[in-house]
Amino acid sequence: MNESEIRRIVDRQRTYFETGATLPLDGRIGALKKLYAYIRGHEEELNAAIKKDLGKSSFESYMCETGLVLTEISYMLRHIRSLAREKTVRTPLAQFHSRSFVKPSPYGVTLIMSPWNYPFLLTIDPLADAIAAGNTVIIKPSAYSPHTSRAIQTMIQECFDESYVAVVTGGRAENTCLLNQRFDYIFFTGSQAVGKDVMAHAARHLTPVTLELGGKSPCLVDRTADLPLAAKRIVFGKYLNCGQTCVAPDYIYCDREIRDQLVEELKKQIRKQFGPAPLTNEDYGKIINEKHFDRITGLIAPKKVVIGGSTDRDRLKIEPTVMNHVTFDDPVMQEEIFGPVLPVLTYDSLDEAIRTINAGQHPLALYVFTSDKAAARKVMSRCRFGGGCVNDTIIHLATSEMGFGGFGESGMGAYHGKEGFRTFSHYKSIVDKKTWLDLPMRYQPYKSFYAKLLHLFLR
Repeated sequence: MNESEIRRIVDRQRTYFETGATLPLDGRIGALKKLYAYIRGHEEELNAAIKKDLGKSSFESYMCETGLVLTEISYMLRHIRSLAREKTVRTPLAQFHSRSFVKPSPYGVTLIMSPWNYPFLLTIDPLADAIAAGNTVIIKPSAYSPHTSRAIQTMIQECFDESYVAVVTGGRAENTCLLNQRFDYIFFTGSQAVGKDVMAHAARHLTPVTLELGGKSPCLVDRTADLPLAAKRIVFGKYLNCGQTCVAPDYIYCDREIRDQLVEELKKQIRKQFGPAPLTNEDYGKIINEKHFDRITGLIAPKKVVIGGSTDRDRLKIEPTVMNHVTFDDPVMQEEIFGPVLPVLTYDSLDEAIRTINAGQHPLALYVFTSDKAAARKVMSRCRFGGGCVNDTIIHLATSEMGFGGFGESGMGAYHGKEGFRTFSHYKSIVDKKTWLDLPMRYQPYKSFYAKLLHLFLR
């Protein structure tokens, strides 16, 4: 699409929103039910599209994409009436007699820009939140996942008129055209570099944004951890979607005394979960494209590889790889890996690990494996990060009961469930002042008696 076509869609959505058509809850509920029914009825087609882009099995696609979207829509359908209800709050005595309340209201015309790594989940999850909150939506899926993007476009066209929900496909040119428009809210998931560009464009119109970015998410393992279980859960979280997960453990930071034992457990788990020849495992996916394949393979130092390291460029596959004896100066530690390469680094004390983590950019996620509750509390309290787990990885994003989002360089804002509804809503603070009584003390001429009342009320 060119800029004039995109502007036409934005204008059409703004006109539609101004009619008030998105405000009735029954209409929002109907839209969510239509979306839910389509996904249930076309699950195989959606999973097939995801597999073409990322090589995911239907099991993994449902577990990590379509199934999670259905869960989010179900949450909204159960809770939308309570989420959209006005909330009465206490009125100060000085404002007697009044009713004070907070009213959730949709922003208006919103833009959702989504990435390629979880192309269905990270597009439709925020869409469900935006619809529930009463907005119109323009979706811009990634050009790197074309099959899923086309499947999303077909779904949206069958479920909604473009004056309500529309899809704009394409690459950087379309991104720029979209960002040149005035939106009422922008929700972006992707890299830090593009996130900065989104924020700069949004600033021109003072448009509020949510940025879901990334970073090098550490996985701390202390000497009290259950190492076989830790290795099992780390391998699952790291190599899911071939490591192309924004909250995947980027590196292991473990107590020096247990490193060798942990590495052996990691090797056992990789063989157990992916077999002796992961490149031939049909349930193990692929890297999204040659550009990212070459970038990831360039981070592998063969002399430090203890398992994996083999690649198949024709099929864009990289074995689950572990690198040992890595330092913070190695190339693999200079950028977010976003691939199936797991460096192992060591610390001599937990305090040292906390200081080192806090000295860098704030990660999107942090994980700690320990049997020491005090150590877990210390890490979770003192480290600065978006969200995380104690004795597991990545599962914190799979619940609609908690917000998911970044912190500092890893993003701003949150969504999922109640937080998703709040993200796409503006909360108006309103005082409904009654007309049958009008206290005179605020009006001039001021009197000493009124001053005494004022000091009584305002203290």
